[in-house]
Amino acid sequence: MSTSRGGGRGLIVAGTHSGVGKTTITSAIAAALAARGLVVQPYKAGPDYIDPGHLGRAAGRDARNLDTWMLPRAAVAELFARAARGADVTLVEGVMGLFDGRSGTDDEGSAADIARLLGLPVLLVVDASAVARSIAATVLGFQTFDPRVRVVGVVLNRVGSEGHAEMCRSAIAQATGLPVLGWVPRTADIEWPERHLGLVPDAETGGDEVRRGHLARVAETQLDLDLLLRLAVPVADAAPTGLFPSAPPSQRVPIAVARDAAFHFTYPDSLDLLEAWGADLLPFSPLEDAALPAGARAVLLGGGFPEVFARELSSNTAMHASLHAAAARGVPVYGECGGLMYLGRALIDAEGVRHGMAGLVPCESTMHGTRLTLGYREAESLGTPLLPAGERVRGHEFHFSTLTVPPEAASAAYRFLDPDRVEGVRAGSVTGTYLHTHLAARPDLAPNLIAAARAARAGSA
Repeated sequence: MSTSRGGGRGLIVAGTHSGVGKTTITSAIAAALAARGLVVQPYKAGPDYIDPGHLGRAAGRDARNLDTWMLPRAAVAELFARAARGADVTLVEGVMGLFDGRSGTDDEGSAADIARLLGLPVLLVVDASAVARSIAATVLGFQTFDPRVRVVGVVLNRVGSEGHAEMCRSAIAQATGLPVLGWVPRTADIEWPERHLGLVPDAETGGDEVRRGHLARVAETQLDLDLLLRLAVPVADAAPTGLFPSAPPSQRVPIAVARDAAFHFTYPDSLDLLEAWGADLLPFSPLEDAALPAGARAVLLGGGFPEVFARELSSNTAMHASLHAAAARGVPVYGECGGLMYLGRALIDAEGVRHGMAGLVPCESTMHGTRLTLGYREAESLGTPLLPAGERVRGHEFHFSTLTVPPEAASAAYRFLDPDRVEGVRAGSVTGTYLHTHLAARPDLAPNLIAAARAARAGSA
């Protein structure tokens, strides 16, 4: 397969709705193609952190997020092409249903929007568990809903039998002319366990190589992967947008990044941007390490599941002390979602048990009696290491926890524009927020954080 245009051939694996099995099918295809010796670059449409971990494990290469609402469209194209260089195959897993985006009146942020932007065809995954000929009506609707989005094939998931698969295949062929690339039985036992925010993350399953091999075998035996590769289209390069510097900085600055089973919600492209603008990234574990990496001039605590590891995080008081020492020197400490929960005084779990946390910001979070908060947010900074006060950025929320006392305007991190409310907590050089931000949302985000880190005093711990 030629990679003369920089990224081999690509397509989008989308679904008719959430829960149809997109992550499972995409991961199975990625694992099977990687087992053939192909270089597979996976992506996830939308802001999701969990699915990319499974996609990356299956492909053997970090999955990247593509989001046409949070990020400028030219930036999405650049990040896609940048990650695709040297790959034989690029696979983009869609988000929700193919046309589902930020609103019900347009599909901005959807897999369909990405398909149009990048010129990629769509392989549609359909749940066939409780349907037969009617499945053709569903596929026909997706095929014709937007002529600019080219659906080129179908995969049937959760099929009851070979006879059931043939009934669905013949109906789809008659109504749409589309090929069915194969079917996966409902007894395939290839789906991951779930909990309150979706699939259990790959970071907690320890990288299940047995499951990866099983996924590859299912895709190789049940799907026509040769046809899939023929349906994929050549991936073109993209023009630079100024996100990355034209030349590497002459000076580097060490930045500590939390990376363990409790904290792993960080976009790979955000880390790449920090490195490109001069950061030496130093991973550390709030669960296991006694201190921050020596010399760290900034600390990043991404999201994750601190509520699952609340007891262990609470007992590691040496790390709490190290974080306090860094904050006392004016080192920027920035926590998102799970990071906010950890930086607060306490975390109350779903059973109502209170666990002491690092105590760098005056708030407490609770999982007890809460419900899901999610959605895209446009936010105005009230003064953070990422953005000066008054500047705006797009991001998203996705959490079950809440703060026990609402933020105060004087010490909040952001003001959300819709709905209008203040959010997050600032205390000295420490910022905690439920807002997840992709550093490609604005070209100045990564340089701003680097500048804040350079202005901080280093320390031994």
